[in-house]
Amino acid sequence: MNLYFRILSYIKPYLPRLITAAICTVLAAAGNLYVPWIIKDVIDKVLADKNADMLNIIAGGIIVIFFVRGVCFYGQNYLMSYVGERVIIDIRSAVYQKLQRLSVSFYDKNKTGTIMSYVTNDVSALQAAMVQNTIDMITEGSVLIGSITAMVYLDWKLTLFTFCTFPFVLWLMDFFGKRIRKSGRRIQECTADITSILQETVSSARVIKSFVREDYEIERFCNQNFANFRANMKNAQLMALLTPVIEFVAAIGVTAIIWYGGHGVINGDLTAGSLVAFLVYAVNISNPVKRLTRVVGSIQRALAAAQRVFDVLDMKEEIAEIPGAKVLPQIEGRVQFNDVSFAYGKGEKVLNNVSFMAEPGEVIAIVGPSGAGKSTIANLLPRFYDTTSGSITIDGNNIAEVTLNSLREQVGIVPQETVLFNGSLYDNILYGRLEATREEVEAAAKAANAHNFIMEFPNGYETMLGDRGLNLSGGQRQRIAIARAILKNPRVLILDEATSALDTESERIVQEALDRLMVGRTSFVIAHRLSTIKNADKIIVLQRGRIVETGTHEELMANNKLYSHLYNIQYREKEAK
Repeated sequence: MNLYFRILSYIKPYLPRLITAAICTVLAAAGNLYVPWIIKDVIDKVLADKNADMLNIIAGGIIVIFFVRGVCFYGQNYLMSYVGERVIIDIRSAVYQKLQRLSVSFYDKNKTGTIMSYVTNDVSALQAAMVQNTIDMITEGSVLIGSITAMVYLDWKLTLFTFCTFPFVLWLMDFFGKRIRKSGRRIQECTADITSILQETVSSARVIKSFVREDYEIERFCNQNFANFRANMKNAQLMALLTPVIEFVAAIGVTAIIWYGGHGVINGDLTAGSLVAFLVYAVNISNPVKRLTRVVGSIQRALAAAQRVFDVLDMKEEIAEIPGAKVLPQIEGRVQFNDVSFAYGKGEKVLNNVSFMAEPGEVIAIVGPSGAGKSTIANLLPRFYDTTSGSITIDGNNIAEVTLNSLREQVGIVPQETVLFNGSLYDNILYGRLEATREEVEAAAKAANAHNFIMEFPNGYETMLGDRGLNLSGGQRQRIAIARAILKNPRVLILDEATSALDTESERIVQEALDRLMVGRTSFVIAHRLSTIKNADKIIVLQRGRIVETGTHEELMANNKLYSHLYNIQYREKEAK
């Protein structure tokens, strides 16, 4: 119930419409309650007394009642659908906003398909609970309460006799409800796994085909699809078992009414019309009870999805601003790492007591073997992760004490794997600074050596990109990313192996753009190709999370240690080609 009430808390802004819809629902349900009373009056007052005037009144009453019922039925469905859809939009927006604020570690730990499922499948499952199930609950609840009230009015002793089976019905609803909710959660998990596999295979189509793994992926998908089938069949089994069990218990109650009420008519304690009306009301009770059990089952399944949704909404943000975090002022770009150590989770330290200083405008190259901790430094500077110990300061400001937006607005990143969005080339560059003018966007593209190839397209800057910009070459994508960074105009720049995946010609063009981008900025160059960082002001050599060498290219080559060894290996490989 706490989960359901939490869902209902999103209704508060739309309460007037919900109240109006509830009134319409109750009035529509009242139309159903009028039918048994018509039957009673027809038997006792029209047929028994041969009263034509009463017959005319009843006929007119039926037309009026069902016209009003039709209007109310329309009102309940439209208004409840409006409220339900708005609530779903609000919840989906809340989940998406939360996902945007969660730290990078959340995305490292969760599959993309599972994350997508939170916003799509799980929130959609809530829609049934918020719209149709709520309508059914109010309608059937109104019919149930109205029928019980009418039964008590007709014969309270017979009513008490009828309700002997109710405690058992309630116990059955609770018993099945818990199991249906558990199976519902399993269904949502299986659906999320299917979405995850689908996302992986669609985005990795080239890899799958290159390794001829179509049959393997088909088998993997079919296995997960069958797991989803089993979960749904478990839920269907519980739902199919719940209804006949409830109906059987209800049938026992109806049988008791016929037996006990029949004796009342025979003894003259009850009219035939009253007994027939009582039976119809009793059936009106069994039908709402049966429908409510289905509603409860559907709601339990929806609550399983709600639990997953609210688990995300309640998730603690690992990278959070401290209370009273200050805005980082416009910086010069003096960056200092002070005894920084870092470990992913409870694993082994990736960085161990790393300390260095970067002066404004300096180019700092960070090199080392794979796994040495180079990319970790790039992740710590914009606070994608927090240090395990030690601190990082920019112009003397501890980055853990400033707002995330003010920090990241002054730090630019050009990654190895460029991420472009579905949209135009212009929009992808504009992403660097949304308020930039057309002239500024084109100037950034020219500085990034991207303007010429953009203008070769028939639509120029308005050329639409495909998924992740795969209709561009690697060098073209990288130049768009550089243009985006130039437009952002950060004081601190991180180049995370920005040219390692490019061919020689593309690397030359991109490197020229990068050199232009780095002018006047404090730049951290994480390099795989050591020939690209010869002119760096300072080269930091990492090994197993520790700084083992620091100096210029000439100094490190003269030391004849790790850097010299790595450089010579690459040089020999290049000569061999």
